[in-house]
Amino acid sequence: MSKVKYYYDSENLAYKRVLTKKRKKFGYIVLFLMSSLLFGFLIFVLLINTSYFETPKDKIQAREIEVLQLNYKLLNKKLDLMSEVLGAVENRDNNIYRIYFNTSPISDEERKSGFGGVNRYKDLLGFNNSELIENTTKRVDILTKELVIQSKSLDDIVLLAKQKEKLLAAIPAIQPVKNEDLKHMASGYGYRSDPFTKIKKFHYGMDFTSKTGTAIYATGDGVVYKADASLSGYGNHIEINHGYGYKTLYAHLSKYNCKPGQKVKRGDLIGYVGSTGRSQAPHLHYEVLKDGVHVNPLNFYYGSISAKEYLEISKLANQENQSLD
Repeated sequence: MSKVKYYYDSENLAYKRVLTKKRKKFGYIVLFLMSSLLFGFLIFVLLINTSYFETPKDKIQAREIEVLQLNYKLLNKKLDLMSEVLGAVENRDNNIYRIYFNTSPISDEERKSGFGGVNRYKDLLGFNNSELIENTTKRVDILTKELVIQSKSLDDIVLLAKQKEKLLAAIPAIQPVKNEDLKHMASGYGYRSDPFTKIKKFHYGMDFTSKTGTAIYATGDGVVYKADASLSGYGNHIEINHGYGYKTLYAHLSKYNCKPGQKVKRGDLIGYVGSTGRSQAPHLHYEVLKDGVHVNPLNFYYGSISAKEYLEISKLANQENQSLD
C-alpha cells in the first residue's frame, strides 16, 4: 500500500492530503522504464565486448585465430630451416662449383634484389596479426626468389659440367714457346723497368727470349681473333679468343702461321718469334685475359711443367728486372 503524504495549509491552519496527478505519475513511470532500458542496454554492450560474454561463434572464431597463429609460427620455423639449407647450397655454389668451373659467383645483392621500393604488402595491413602475416609473406617471397635464382645457377653449373672437357681444353694451360730448360723467361708479370725510358711501369704479360723464327704455340683451344699489327707497340701480334672469358695475346712476331677466324687447338703452331714493334730484342710477349682483365700468365702453366719447375719459373718471373718491350 502506497504511503499517503500530507502538507500543512497555513491559511486554514490544517493538514491536507497531497494529491498526485495521474499524468505526472505516468511520466515518472515512463522515465523510470526508459532509464532502466538504457542502463540495461549499456550493460549488454559492455558484456558482449568482454571475454565474460562470448557466443559459441565467438569461441569458434577465437580458436581458429589461435590455430592460425600457431600455424604461422610453425611455418616460420620451417622457413628458418629452408633458409639455412638454401644458404648452405648458395655457399657451395659460390665457393666450390663456380670456382671449379671458373665462373663469377652470384652476389648477395643479386640474390635478394627486387624487394625494395613500393610496399607490396599494404593489403595485409590493418589487422590484429598484420605484422605476423606480412613478415611471413615477405619471407616466403624472398625465399621463392632465392630458390629461382639458385635453380638457374645450378642449371648453369650442369651446363658447365657438360662442357667441362671443352672448358679444360680452352684454358691457356701451357707455355707458348718450348722452354724445357726454363732459361727463356726474361721478364714476368708486374712492375718492371721500361727498356727505353728506364721508368717502372706495369708489365701486363711475360717475356720469353728466343731466336727469331722460334715456333710459337697456341696455349689453349680457341678461334684466332686477330693476326695483324693493329695494336700500337705490339708489332705483329695474334689474339686468340678461347671462350669462357679467356683471351691470349702473342706479340712481336716475325711472321704468322694462322689467320683470323681460324680454329686452333692447344699446341698448334700459330707463329714465329720476332722483334717487331716496340721491342728491344727477339722475344715473345705473352698475355692472358679473363673477362677482359689481365691476369698473371704464370698461374696457367700447370699443363706443361711440374711443381718443382713451376717454383723455379716463378722465381725468375718475380724478379724485378727489365722487360724487353
